[in-house]
Amino acid sequence: MRSRLFKLFAIALLICCTPWPVKGAKRQPIPPSAASPASSAPSSSSTSGLEVNAEAAVLMEVSTGTILFEHNADKIIEPASFTKVLTLYLVFENLEKGVIHLNDEVFVSERAWRTGGSKMFVGVGSKVPLEELIKGIAVVSGNDACLAVAEQLYGSEESFVSAMNQKAKELGMKNSEFRNPHGLPDDKQVTTARDMAILDGAYLKRFPNSLKYHSMREYTYNGITQYNRNHLLLKDATVDGLKTGYVAAAGYHLSATAERDGMRLLAVVMGAKTPGIREREALNLLNYGFRNFTLIQPFPKDKPVATVKVWKGVEDSLNLYPSEEAALLVSQREKNAIRWEIDAPTEVNAPITAQQTLGKIVFFVSDQAKKSVPLVSEKDIAQAGFFKRLWHSIAHIRLPDVSWQWLSGISGGIFAVALLVVLVMNRRSTRRSRNFKK
Repeated sequence: MRSRLFKLFAIALLICCTPWPVKGAKRQPIPPSAASPASSAPSSSSTSGLEVNAEAAVLMEVSTGTILFEHNADKIIEPASFTKVLTLYLVFENLEKGVIHLNDEVFVSERAWRTGGSKMFVGVGSKVPLEELIKGIAVVSGNDACLAVAEQLYGSEESFVSAMNQKAKELGMKNSEFRNPHGLPDDKQVTTARDMAILDGAYLKRFPNSLKYHSMREYTYNGITQYNRNHLLLKDATVDGLKTGYVAAAGYHLSATAERDGMRLLAVVMGAKTPGIREREALNLLNYGFRNFTLIQPFPKDKPVATVKVWKGVEDSLNLYPSEEAALLVSQREKNAIRWEIDAPTEVNAPITAQQTLGKIVFFVSDQAKKSVPLVSEKDIAQAGFFKRLWHSIAHIRLPDVSWQWLSGISGGIFAVALLVVLVMNRRSTRRSRNFKK
């Protein structure tokens, strides 16, 4: 009798746990008129007709990392104070991890105090809040501030430089080597315009709030007011960063970033002959990019692109989000030929894991697929309990879609469960009757 009961129970359990085929992926076209500018379309110096009066230059769209223009992008050049962007990257990374905090007091060693070149003018032996040192690095390019934070974070300049080079490799900076945290001349400290664009782009994407420091037009510390060397902050209201640099061996550098109509561009100019030339060339690059390209961003950030029904789960619905920025960068002449489709199921079976791919967004230009962005689940959804799964198995039946074999199986399962209940109750009744007779 027990073996029969177990068999019947197993049949019911099998029915409950069998995954039903969900509805096929559904394409949901959205009219292009709903779009607003942001994503990816390359260009180069050979096709743009644009010329740059500097040793090297790169123009990048930040959100996609697309290079829109390049000139001697891989030429080896001393980075000068461009180095400080990598120093700040490590500072903000440690802030993000909670290793340090903005109000931490940073001790200024004599070695930091004696550092030459541009200075924040911190006092030897003093303790300076970390946020003030960040301002001193970002706004007035303080070499003394760079060494102070390097020693605070890693104990020594040498250890900090080692971390800089490790981070450069992680970011994909293939032709860069760093020897100090501030960029003072060293013939073994080298980079390229492409590598600096990679660094600056990663920095802006990961730490966008850093621009509140880089956009400061002046900074006062110890009663000394100094002005931001990025004079494009005064010439174009859309420019809100990033960094200048100069060493005699390389010339004048400027990386400048601006945002217009939801698209952020980054211009890197290296080896200009004067500060005025680097500013003019950087602004020309930015204007060229905004004039010729647009970023299509049809989906609001931090909002689901689709919602699907969940069967046999502890929750009944699930939001799907793009796994990366759902945007397409195209030339201005192509923007009216853009459309996109959401290709996702209307329902899925639990269990679901967070970041599980369950669909995609496909961008088209003139009916040619240009980019696909996966749609992923926002969280884990575990399987529901036995009775909810059983109920969903029954409720999921759609006669036109289900074969008679499936229907027979479900019917048999229901019958098996009912029979199991009757047998158990009958057995209990028999035991009570025997006990009564005794």
